[in-house]
Amino acid sequence: MFGSLGSGLSRRDDIVSSPERQCPMCKRVRRLSGEKKCAIHVKADSLAAHHPEFDLKSIAGSSPPGVFVGRFGYPNVSVGPMVPSISGDTEILDTPEWWMGKGFDEIVDFRYSLLRGYSKANVADAQRGGRLIETLQDVAMMTKPVDTELVLARPPRKILDMREDSQPFGPIAPLTSFHAGNSSVDSRIEKAFYDSDLPADDAVLQLYRNGVLVTRIQRAFSLGMFGESKRRKLVPTRWSITAVDSNLSLKLMSRVRHHPLIDEYRVYKYTYLDNIYVGILTPEHWKFEWIEAWFEPELLATSFPDVNMAQDVEKSNYVSPKGYRPVMLGDSEGFQGRKTYAKPGGCYYSARLAVSEYLDSISRQAGAIMLREIHPGYIMSVGVWNVRESLRALLKTPFERFDSMDAALNHVGNIFEIPKRGWIETSALLQSAYFQRKISQFN
Repeated sequence: MFGSLGSGLSRRDDIVSSPERQCPMCKRVRRLSGEKKCAIHVKADSLAAHHPEFDLKSIAGSSPPGVFVGRFGYPNVSVGPMVPSISGDTEILDTPEWWMGKGFDEIVDFRYSLLRGYSKANVADAQRGGRLIETLQDVAMMTKPVDTELVLARPPRKILDMREDSQPFGPIAPLTSFHAGNSSVDSRIEKAFYDSDLPADDAVLQLYRNGVLVTRIQRAFSLGMFGESKRRKLVPTRWSITAVDSNLSLKLMSRVRHHPLIDEYRVYKYTYLDNIYVGILTPEHWKFEWIEAWFEPELLATSFPDVNMAQDVEKSNYVSPKGYRPVMLGDSEGFQGRKTYAKPGGCYYSARLAVSEYLDSISRQAGAIMLREIHPGYIMSVGVWNVRESLRALLKTPFERFDSMDAALNHVGNIFEIPKRGWIETSALLQSAYFQRKISQFN
């Protein structure tokens, strides 16, 4: 994906991404300017040089608190804490809800400063316990940073790990021992943890309604802290992010379907990290669509976030004056929801959560078409939190009112670089609005 480094991968040791191919940004830089490295590789080199503490086999600092669960080798996975080399208020390092307005440099600095110490565990260890798992679960219940100490089997591997579906991760090393001090405990998470009869989905919704940040819920969910005791399992961090976004949006959608419809077409606009987001709400029963479009130079082959997505991506015939061609990917659902995994992956469910949350908050029902135009300045993926929080911000902005879909989409055409036709060609809901005759037209 041009403009999103999470779509491509480097074979260099200091950057990891998926799938394992050459970084498309580096390819672009070499072809267009003759440089050997893209800005992200330069940043990774700089970070490695400025973190000499990661040359050691022990580290002490205040965990945000932060934990992670890997997915490779499932059901035997890597699990461990995330700890910086500094003490004090480090909470922002693992709280994406607080990153809005931050630039790439700040976000990467936050993430690279967290060392991941890991040990192998079976996902069933969430119910069997063990000293490391129990300590991590205690850490995940804490409301404030906690003093920790890690002893490592070898010095960390200094990497900048960037994936499309989660925030970046920094250096990593196998764990010999981990000790955590005491901090205040979130009684809301603690109560759900010790309620072994409360289904996991209900625990997630209960915590959300009690004002617990989505990131904190995802963290505890990944450590298997919710649900019936015999069914608890560790959940890889990347999977837990999408699972919580999906489950919460399903619960909210069930409420939204009973709210009265809005009585106009609304268009919202928001820009962040060289992404333009546009939301179209329509006076219809609940339906939802998410489309993202990015640009690639005509001389580059498309690099996909997931190689299996290649058949689902559409290339537009439109070419910008700068020689970029948009590539578009989307998926949708009707009133009854969907049963298959959405083609755009985790971004779809983060977007759906933001929209269903907003509609429920205003006690209204609507059709929702969410569009994202990713420009070349989006030089790296920062995680699906970016979509959730950007759409939350989008839906707080003043909106433009229109009396028809065509008028609304004409306005959208003045916002985006990709012309109106390109969005219609990709959108199932827009095609339905333009070309499917309604029963009322026959009366």
